[in-house]
Amino acid sequence: MNNSCPTVKYLLVLLPLAAVLYLNFSPQHAKGTRGKAAPRSPFSHKVSSDVSDKARLVPPTASIPVIVQLNDKASPSFETDLQKKSGHLTGTLPHFNARIVDLPAKSVDDLAARPDVDFISLDRQNISFGHISTTTGAEAARLTNIPNTTGLDGTGIGIAVLDSGIDATHTAFLDRRGRSRVIVSLDFTGERIYNDPFGHGTHVASIAAGNGRIANAQFTGIAPNANLLNLRVLNSSGSGKVSSVLTALDWVLANRNTYNIRVVNMSLGAPAVDSYIYDPVCRAVRKLVDAGIVVVAAVGNNGVNDGGKKIYGQVHSPGIEPSAITVGAANTFGTDERRDDGVATYSSRGPTRSSYLDSAGVRHYDHLIKPDLVAPGNKIIDAASPNNYLVTHNPWLDAGVSRLDNRRMMYLNGSSVATPVVAGAAALLLQADPTLTPNMIKMLLMYTAQPLRGFNMLEQGAGEVNIEGAVRLVNLMHKNLMNAQVGTPLLTISGTPIPQTKIAGQTFEWAQGIILKHNFATGPDLITRYQQIYGLGVLMSDGVLVNKGAMIRNSMLSAGVRLSDNVLISNGTNMTGGTLFLSSGVLVSDGVLVSDGVLVSDGVLVSDAILGPNANVQGMSTTMHADPTTVSVVPVDNGRDCLKY
Repeated sequence: MNNSCPTVKYLLVLLPLAAVLYLNFSPQHAKGTRGKAAPRSPFSHKVSSDVSDKARLVPPTASIPVIVQLNDKASPSFETDLQKKSGHLTGTLPHFNARIVDLPAKSVDDLAARPDVDFISLDRQNISFGHISTTTGAEAARLTNIPNTTGLDGTGIGIAVLDSGIDATHTAFLDRRGRSRVIVSLDFTGERIYNDPFGHGTHVASIAAGNGRIANAQFTGIAPNANLLNLRVLNSSGSGKVSSVLTALDWVLANRNTYNIRVVNMSLGAPAVDSYIYDPVCRAVRKLVDAGIVVVAAVGNNGVNDGGKKIYGQVHSPGIEPSAITVGAANTFGTDERRDDGVATYSSRGPTRSSYLDSAGVRHYDHLIKPDLVAPGNKIIDAASPNNYLVTHNPWLDAGVSRLDNRRMMYLNGSSVATPVVAGAAALLLQADPTLTPNMIKMLLMYTAQPLRGFNMLEQGAGEVNIEGAVRLVNLMHKNLMNAQVGTPLLTISGTPIPQTKIAGQTFEWAQGIILKHNFATGPDLITRYQQIYGLGVLMSDGVLVNKGAMIRNSMLSAGVRLSDNVLISNGTNMTGGTLFLSSGVLVSDGVLVSDGVLVSDGVLVSDAILGPNANVQGMSTTMHADPTTVSVVPVDNGRDCLKY
């Protein structure tokens, strides 16, 4: 094995303009006005709308695959009663108190009437969304001195990748001794294969944790020595069921200590029909976060309609979950400097439009500000599994880096490839301080992010991820703070660090704030004083209460934190800099959002009913799409390993 980094030949190419999995939903418009009672059964509030609609469309004896969430009144007679209703139990999720069931359409209401049934939702289809280390600040962050290692590289941290599989034989996943860092491979699709015939998961995993052996370390992942857990939940065509995702998440909870699983990457999504309060995947994600696991989810790729106009309200599940770090896609235009960066047009925008019915038949919408962050996601080159579906059906996705199967690289674009950038960043932060909670990591990444000029918070959240700033800040913090009191000093220095980072010769300001549910918070106390919302078992948004439209602070936040009731268009400096885009009072209103679904004059809100009751039945079509960028020079690999990464 050659330990040097040989001179690399370069191939000049014009990057293809069609290199992303862009999910094009066809939402159905709701009838009536939000808040109007719907004429449904007495138990309709316990049944997802797409289950009810499907039950009405199919014959009474037709089987519907559902997820049944039970409450603390769960009866041991559940399975026996289910069989009497001709239902079939296909799986049990012990950590989530849920069951996977094939249920006759005629039995939906009967099952919902049981006192031990909390909520019934459809076993929906998930689908993949389809020199980052320099432009994200990861290279600068690696200079941190970690004892007995080569620097900050994710060593010892387990990242679980729920996707289409990982090609464990790819050179990108070797450690410095030549051993594979894919330490577990499990299949939850029923296909009983563990590699990646679709091609999405290998690419995603290498962005989070690919090494620098190929092409002179030009395609090094964010945490190049982290361990990977290959949890295959998407099949050979890139789709899968919610029940597969839940089973994989249940496995993560059971085995997190064995493999030190601290981060879960979910570059996939399903229609966000149900409120995060009832969505089974969101509930599962919350349990993982409460157990100390960072969950990073893609926001989706539905930022424009067929006419190319911006649309809002197309965040997918589990990206709608408040405890997850939801990531959108930024376009870096092929440069390391960040002054030209923007939000990719196709990246989904908030607010979240998931909802629930109360027992009186009144519908309530979540309306959360999402995403939380954006990261590079346009025309990203990284590992390709051999003969994968994406490249064989779209040959232009092959980046032409190598002719060797275990060294090939490909292009992909979308929030799905932005998500593992943040997953890798979380692994670096956890290596720097293993005592960090998921909420602390979320705060650090948002506080140090770069607000992108001209984009509102529903497009970019706090801004573009800045790993250098987040690592620098965590290195100044006290350790073991998860049980601290509100107001306890966070930093080991007096004062505050300079809230700036320099990348590729450009210095930019940090956001210096965090996104909450419907607004944002700013102030140096966020990094100088411990806030109760940084602990386990709480949401960061728990620091704000809403009472008759007025927002008040509770004991979860110190007095030095300032709250805003606006959504802003950034001027490119910090979270308080910019012009008003939308007030939070409008965002959380029980009335129609602004007017007739039109969100100010910036774009169109997708109907008053999120994705429509039959979105999962109709499925999700995919086309190839990407934003234009500059001509790039792609390094060509000569087949010899570079170990100086």
